[in-house]
Amino acid sequence: MGGILFLAHRVPFPPDRGDRIRSHHLLKALAKLGPVHVGCFGEGDAAAERALAAVAASAFVAPRTKPLPLAGAQAVLAGKPVSLTAFHSAKLAGWVRETIAAHRIEAIVIFSGQMGQYVPDDFGGPVVIDLCDVDSAKFEAYAAAGERAWLYGREARLLSAEEERLGQRADAAILISEAEAALYRSRLSAPDKVNVQVIGNGIDAAFFDPAATTPHPALTEAAGPHFVFTGQMDYRPNEQAALWVIEALLPALRARLPEATFHVVGRNATRALMAQDGAPGVRVWGAVPDVRPFIAAADAVLAPLLIARGVQNKVLEAMAMARPVVLTPDAATGIAASDGEHWMVSPPEPEVMAARIADLLADPDAAGRIGIAARYFVLRHHGWEAMLAPLGALIGKAGEGRRHAA
Repeated sequence: MGGILFLAHRVPFPPDRGDRIRSHHLLKALAKLGPVHVGCFGEGDAAAERALAAVAASAFVAPRTKPLPLAGAQAVLAGKPVSLTAFHSAKLAGWVRETIAAHRIEAIVIFSGQMGQYVPDDFGGPVVIDLCDVDSAKFEAYAAAGERAWLYGREARLLSAEEERLGQRADAAILISEAEAALYRSRLSAPDKVNVQVIGNGIDAAFFDPAATTPHPALTEAAGPHFVFTGQMDYRPNEQAALWVIEALLPALRARLPEATFHVVGRNATRALMAQDGAPGVRVWGAVPDVRPFIAAADAVLAPLLIARGVQNKVLEAMAMARPVVLTPDAATGIAASDGEHWMVSPPEPEVMAARIADLLADPDAAGRIGIAARYFVLRHHGWEAMLAPLGALIGKAGEGRRHAA
């Protein structure tokens, strides 16, 4: 049985942040189809690398040591996106060539556009690239918002060209939702030359199970209501959303619910967020061993993202935990749930969102029904096995999973 080469921009362990959750389950699905040889970047997490070695037939973890200013300078000199130069490694490129030569590699699967640069031009087998979402559009949004407009505008333009090149090189380009797929197609100069496929995000509903989670006492034993926001907090859209809640939404919410408390839960909280810890109704927790007790204790989970691409894992996790979720339209993309039935969708207008939240909590039975309906929705529509079922056919290994598992 031929091997599969899997390239990812981070070690896909542990599955504790959005991109690693998806790459982790992608790797597990590929391992059922044949031996997988994994090339990726790491940051010195020995436990993560041991977990990777237990799944992969072979693995090479390139150290992520290039400072961003150096990557930026190299990118400008080379006329390339910073995203590519930041993830360029001559050692990893050499390992890819050696692995293809030494093993009978039949297919290459790329996770994230930064890693497409490692696909050899002369590789003749199937190539599948999981772009997840349209990164160039995200940088365009940053530039349009006035953030480092020249830098982000340049990155958006060059990444857009790279996304089209990768789509034409690959046998299939995967996007995370129909909305992202439509956006990607709309930005291609030759959409008929790209095979665009959609594979959504899943959720491990056995792990995110309210019946198996004890709510955090710091929330249950304090006056409330309590609202929780989770995520990697140095990721700009997450930081922006959390600051918007603190600065805009929370005052409107506390005018209606004076004891309302907003909990920011996630690693690498920025200086701007940490400065808000202890402000009236604000608790910034930083990294925690387990987000589930915080979600379980929340009266509602907030996901008021102002810039969002793809499917939000934080939303699926909260839905699986049977909590009512209040989110913006941007955060709702890629999940075919219904407003008022599985969650509450509100525009990012403080008074409007605060009123919807207050109305939700005024009827505990209705809030409970939304949470229960949310869990049933993700159980039915967002299991990882069902989501990744098309993968075998895309790499020419349909039907091999059972034989390899045996």
